[in-house]
Amino acid sequence: MKITKFLTATAVGGLISAVPAYAQDVQEDEAIDDNVIIVTATKREQTLQEIPVAVSVTSAETIEQAEIRDLLDLQSVVPSLRVSQLQSSANTNFVIRGFGNGANNAGIEPSVGVFIDGVYRSRSAAQIGDLPNVERIEVLRGPQSTLFGKNASAGVISVVTQKPQFTFGGSASLTYGNFDTIVAKADVTGPISDTIAFSLAGNYNRRDGYAQDLALGTDVNDRDRWGARGQLFFEPSNDLSVRLIADYDRIDENCCIAANIVNGPTGAIVNALAGGVGIDAENPFSYDVYNNFLSSNEIENYGVSGQIDYSFGALSLTSITAYRRVDSQTNQDSDFTSADLVGRNFADVGIKTFTQELRLASDFDGPLNFLLGGYYFDENIDQNNEFFFGSQFRAYGDALVQAASGGGLNVALLEGTLGALDGDPTQYTDAFFRSGDGLIEAFDFSNEAYSIFGTLDFEVTDSFTLTAGFNYTNDKKRFSTNIVSSDVFSSIDLDAPQYTPFREQLLLGAGVDAATAAFLAANPTVTLPDGSSANPLSGLKGFQFLPPFLNVPNAVEDGRTDDDDLAWSIRGSLELAPNLNVYATYATGFKASSINLSRDSRPLAADLPAIAAAGLTTPNLVSGSRFAGPENAEVYEIGLKAQFDNAAVNIAAFKQSIEGFQSNVFTGTGFALANAGKQSTFGIEFDGTVTPVEPLTLFLAVTFLDPEYDSFVNSAFGDISGETPAGIPGISASMGASYTHEFDSGSKLIGRGDYLYESSVNLVDGLAGFPNGFAESLQREVNQLNASLTFQHTSGFELSVYGRNLTNAEYLTTIFPSVAQNGSISGYPSQPRTYGVTGRFKF
Repeated sequence: MKITKFLTATAVGGLISAVPAYAQDVQEDEAIDDNVIIVTATKREQTLQEIPVAVSVTSAETIEQAEIRDLLDLQSVVPSLRVSQLQSSANTNFVIRGFGNGANNAGIEPSVGVFIDGVYRSRSAAQIGDLPNVERIEVLRGPQSTLFGKNASAGVISVVTQKPQFTFGGSASLTYGNFDTIVAKADVTGPISDTIAFSLAGNYNRRDGYAQDLALGTDVNDRDRWGARGQLFFEPSNDLSVRLIADYDRIDENCCIAANIVNGPTGAIVNALAGGVGIDAENPFSYDVYNNFLSSNEIENYGVSGQIDYSFGALSLTSITAYRRVDSQTNQDSDFTSADLVGRNFADVGIKTFTQELRLASDFDGPLNFLLGGYYFDENIDQNNEFFFGSQFRAYGDALVQAASGGGLNVALLEGTLGALDGDPTQYTDAFFRSGDGLIEAFDFSNEAYSIFGTLDFEVTDSFTLTAGFNYTNDKKRFSTNIVSSDVFSSIDLDAPQYTPFREQLLLGAGVDAATAAFLAANPTVTLPDGSSANPLSGLKGFQFLPPFLNVPNAVEDGRTDDDDLAWSIRGSLELAPNLNVYATYATGFKASSINLSRDSRPLAADLPAIAAAGLTTPNLVSGSRFAGPENAEVYEIGLKAQFDNAAVNIAAFKQSIEGFQSNVFTGTGFALANAGKQSTFGIEFDGTVTPVEPLTLFLAVTFLDPEYDSFVNSAFGDISGETPAGIPGISASMGASYTHEFDSGSKLIGRGDYLYESSVNLVDGLAGFPNGFAESLQREVNQLNASLTFQHTSGFELSVYGRNLTNAEYLTTIFPSVAQNGSISGYPSQPRTYGVTGRFKF
């Protein structure tokens, strides 16, 4: 069956140079075929016009001209996508249409699935290396579980690289930019024989830090990464092909700075311990920071994959087999001050992943066609962490205790008094907040999953097609922990009966009458009418940072999850005219349970009685989350795709929701993992291009979102049902233009500019320890201008000058309560202006 050929700009904002060519009065199919964009978002080759899915495609040419170096930069041309770099090079979060999570915790898989050449990358450390020799990037918006075997409840980012060619060729490029940026890339491809082709590619990316650590006298937030990629392509016949890929990339850099946003009451203590300035208070865009040791990120990401495609008659069989590893070692000065509070926060994570996908597709001349596939996933994670107090943490703890008690207590007095009441006045001497104390953590995690998926297309008429899809998934996870806390103060139960005399003494000293003081001291868990605790020591509980840990598995908690789900979709697509298609879709999506592989993993509240009955209770044991249950997504969507002589338009309107959205929020001392009851978003997406005159093409992409927590009773900030989720701008827009001037010699001069706008939005859902509504005073609005000018010579040589964030827009990507600094807020500032020049030669 001959498909209708279609060409457009990248579906959201990224321009391709072929658009003006198509806008001409081209009559021959061959001319159109040379420029057509074929996408595989539905695991079939289709044009953007035909594919009844909300998908954005960014071409290799756009990536080059816009200087898009990795997935972090991609969001500037895809406004429905948001990518956030968090506290290290190993933590990046992807969000589509306001839905997404997965960073900061190796046990939480992303809701946005990332695939490179059909291979699932399960964790962010495996996703953010410099882009390989890219052919295109497809961003699928909305649940995609019926076509992808693992975790696509919010959407998919699919990176497609160039396969080896049987014609010798290649390219080399060198970039120099501000902050002494050096980026070098090279690739070569060609035949080994009539049936075997190869390609080799390598990249190097280095940059000085754009921030200054004034305490250590060095630049920070640098970039130092490189990678290599080799491929072999066997094509012994028109019916059989085999593609083998091996890749390796390494990151060794110092990332990521966090600036002080609100300087709370601990700021003066930090400065005193630092002997002057410990933080650059409330000045995030000075890019001046103070640390007492450099944060390090060493990440290796490598793997092999093989894809076999075999056609027999009207059927085609595809097999993709892959094995991948990620080894990540990070150590961070997590208090982000030059005082030695957190002396070590080290994480060593090893991830091993094996995947196998097998699918059979038909291409019959009749009205029915199908795709049927199976997917197997096997992953093991070994994670070892060390979190130790620094040399000044005892002095810091002493200052906190004095401040909390109004000067009536100090650490030495606490040690002696509590020790005496426990039977030995010296047993706690010099033991509270001791340097080198903390946690040693070990996690072992395994995940085995399989799925069976398929779609069936029925051409009701030549112009109307119905498509139904399904995916049955079974997902099993097993995890165990071995965590030991040496933080002595955190093991003290300040409500214990033996401390009644001490509590009574403090109440009497505060002017409470004798009878009331005796009652309250004996009943420390009573809540007073004003909502405060009856225990005068309760203010010290916030300093019990690392309480003893109840390890898993135990007699009550087996450390296992077992989820299964049947996701399905139904879609109708109608060709109103050769250049005008409409579609309507209902689809569901699924993501299995996520595991809390962190020191904040706590038993579920429902398990606490059984734990107490089994005699497993540890001091200061509270409820929390060992895991978050599955996410179940659904979307109702209608869309229109149109191509005219000099313009292209795509519009989608949708209502999308996720029940059980897995929220992972940093609270200042740890992460709160919880399922939201339901989060939903109504949205409209528009993208279009127009060529008013042949050399000039204009493009505009706008995303409107109206998100809401329909139900979220147990969030880290209480019941926030009915509120607007943080971090999701109501309006995102990418707009710009490309102008191509062709000289008589055939050389070209291409100017390109794009502007990204995101409306003002709250950065977090709330801030623990701050008044209600305070978080709303800290918002983000993005106004980013990018531009480039490229000269292309007929010899294959290109020279480009570029600038990203030319207006030096300043905004905070996210904020969080400062680590162990109650009343202070930290945040990650946006990257400043970057610019440079690139020389490229293609042959």
